Amino acid sequence: MKKGKVTGAKAIVKALEAQGVELIFGYPGGANLPFYDEMARAPFRHILARHEQGAAHMADAYARATGKVGVCTATSGPGATNLVTGIATAFMDSSAVVAITGQVSRHLIGNDAFQEVDTTGITIPITKHNYLVQDGDELSRTVAEAFYLAGSARPGPVLIDVPKDVLLAECTPGGPEPPQLEGYRPTLKGHPGQIKRAAAVIKAAERPVIIVGGGIRTQASYDALIALAERNQIPVVSTLMGKGGFPNSHPLYLGLYGYHGRVAANTAITNADVIIGVATRFGDRSTGSTLHFAPQAKVVHMDIDPAEVGKNIEVLIPIVGDANHILGELVEQLPGASHTGWAARLQEKAKAHPLADLSGEVTIPKVLRALKNRCPDPILVTDVGRHQIFAAHYLPVDSCRSFLTSGGLGTMGFGLPAAIGAKLGRPDRQVVAVCGDGGFLMTCQELVTAAVENVPILALVMHDNCLGMIRQLQHAFYGKRFVSCELGDAVDFARLAESMGCLGITVAREDEIGPALSRALESGRPAVLDCRIDAPANVYPMVTGATLMDYIE
Repeated sequence: MKKGKVTGAKAIVKALEAQGVELIFGYPGGANLPFYDEMARAPFRHILARHEQGAAHMADAYARATGKVGVCTATSGPGATNLVTGIATAFMDSSAVVAITGQVSRHLIGNDAFQEVDTTGITIPITKHNYLVQDGDELSRTVAEAFYLAGSARPGPVLIDVPKDVLLAECTPGGPEPPQLEGYRPTLKGHPGQIKRAAAVIKAAERPVIIVGGGIRTQASYDALIALAERNQIPVVSTLMGKGGFPNSHPLYLGLYGYHGRVAANTAITNADVIIGVATRFGDRSTGSTLHFAPQAKVVHMDIDPAEVGKNIEVLIPIVGDANHILGELVEQLPGASHTGWAARLQEKAKAHPLADLSGEVTIPKVLRALKNRCPDPILVTDVGRHQIFAAHYLPVDSCRSFLTSGGLGTMGFGLPAAIGAKLGRPDRQVVAVCGDGGFLMTCQELVTAAVENVPILALVMHDNCLGMIRQLQHAFYGKRFVSCELGDAVDFARLAESMGCLGITVAREDEIGPALSRALESGRPAVLDCRIDAPANVYPMVTGATLMDYIE
């Protein structure tokens, strides 16, 4: 090796070290093995997932829970394609992930070589940017750029594809200079004129409502949103992704709105005269038909991504910029336009329609309420399905970065590996995954990762022997014709957990819920509660032929 030269693999490791990387999640293969050989001497920790999809979800949740950039790696071909679902999940939910994939050697690209796929071509639609690095001298700069792009402005995944021969070749490592990206100039400060207009509209409003989306992820923006709502007594509703953006136990919080929303939240949207959309896309699951959405309201929409502002909903006042800055300016310009009467009426509406505690010895709401009693401030991770919406309704979270779910892509299998990534990023917090039996089976092999790496998460498997949301949809819209939604009762999840090195506990009666939760939380081990749900029940308040208007009295 010539003086001052290193291998491409060493250059990547040094570049990751320069970015302050603490953890990387991945799975080795032939094309990325030189990188793995070099990582054996790296200062950061590698977590061996048991499937590449799990590695991507771990990196994603690590990023969401910590505010840092998550890193995952896989080999070429099937390793890279197995990352794709996790990358798409991160893309839809604006999560800062850098994925490093191995590729076949340069002279083999395009020859249908063993384990060759066009990884950059596949991932163009689901990444913020991607690279195929064919010059080792570009590796250090590329890694620095990837981290900058992934974590700045609207976060998102960035992929770096590196041929095997580039990993093995000599190259010159780069220095610590920050990247200079021509044309990439995100707007961080909202336009003062637009903010002033928004303040005037909000001040004149009689029935304003704040919609909080998934973009509230810093403590500063979280606190600024609370200040805006409290100072002006403005009711707050959230999207599914926005559930963690405002304290759920706050009297001004009305819960989720939209397709799976609560009566009071949807009533607020329908009757609002001003809507303040904060870091939200106004997605279809929230708005329903845009023809009927908030028919009386003037809309103020603030988002850091200009492509999202006004994309789905007609907006009176668009404001592009970072929510922390815009909210802080609004707080300064609104001295306190009280809307106490409007907020009180909506709070009465919420009291008139409490969340039901469903019948049966073991129900999802009962498990969630027992969890809240014993673990009041967890990082709550959910998988995707009916249990996800139950968790959003029945388990309040009251701190920033404490609700992690796959909202945009709706990825079954997200919950367990995401919980592992979140716990590794935040070892000071209790992390609980709420999973359905269908989604849990898709990535249950990551229990081995949790056991081997000693990651003490708690996974609650809502074991109702069916694909709950599919069954609910078939009940509501397909004449109760239940097709391919029954999973059967062949799996004992407690025994499955024990076979993979974790604590497994079966909960079959209501009086077993509390003791089982206490035992699991006190064990210091990764634990699975197999919650045998007596009678599968549809999540509140979905009804046949549901539209947003069906939720309003």
